[in-house]
Amino acid sequence: MADADQNSITAAELADRVPDIVIITGMSGSGRTQAMHVFEDMGYFCIDNLPPRLILQLAQLVGINTGVGRHLAVTCDLRSQGLFDELLDTITSLEEHEMSCKIVFLEASDEVLMRRYSENRRRHPLAKPGETTADAIQRERTQLASVRARADMIIDTSRMRTSALRAKLRMAFSELTDQQLMDVQVFSFGFKHGMPVEADIMIDVRFLPNPFYDPDMRSLTGLDEKVSSFVLDHPKTKEFLDAWFRLLDAVMPGYVAEGKPQLSIAIGCTGGQHRSVAIAEATARYLERQHYHVSISHRDLPRANMTATGEAH
Repeated sequence: MADADQNSITAAELADRVPDIVIITGMSGSGRTQAMHVFEDMGYFCIDNLPPRLILQLAQLVGINTGVGRHLAVTCDLRSQGLFDELLDTITSLEEHEMSCKIVFLEASDEVLMRRYSENRRRHPLAKPGETTADAIQRERTQLASVRARADMIIDTSRMRTSALRAKLRMAFSELTDQQLMDVQVFSFGFKHGMPVEADIMIDVRFLPNPFYDPDMRSLTGLDEKVSSFVLDHPKTKEFLDAWFRLLDAVMPGYVAEGKPQLSIAIGCTGGQHRSVAIAEATARYLERQHYHVSISHRDLPRANMTATGEAH
């Protein structure tokens, strides 16, 4: 399914195809930890290395399939036949309690797994004293054969970048589109109070006409209609917003494609009271219309209000 196809699916259709519980297992060193991080970013309740017999109990405890919209992801170390039997029994129990479940099996080639262990300077968790990493990998493959045969999705991470793994899991197991999964934080600030170090994108709007010099607007803020209209209706601002929104249209899809979970956009003027506030609000509204999940804040607005009769804002 292409990204465009996912964006065209309704929220209800996405929810219907996403299971209540995802069990992540597979070869050691194949990327189970990275996969768990993806599910955390998607809002799943995540537990690492959980015995299969505890999955149902945990699902009931956190309210899976009770109408609260929560989903559960667990990693299970299933390298023994006994635990695989437990897994089959657990899936049956989940179905009896009307909970849907999918198994994701991660694997990689012997050469890649050996290189990863060598680069990380880690010993294979199954390696016995005097046993080579290659022998441990082969033994693990044999022990996991029945688990692999039962898996609903098999992912070979041998030549897969983390971003590609993230995209594949998101497409299969998220109720949200990639755009909605990225948390976009838009905030205004005043340069005289210090530049924000956390910003991914920062824009300086001090070149725009300043309402501070109008006595009627000096004590107001960019949240007031009079100030907002003054800033946004000015021809110079309209020209800027057209270019600014085109820039966002160009860069935002790239951040989404990279699977960036959070993006911070900072908009600054002198004091963070008038121009930056109005532009930040307009930016947030624009991104919301493009179906991004947006939160907005104004870092220096309380401080700016207290100094409204001081320096230019």
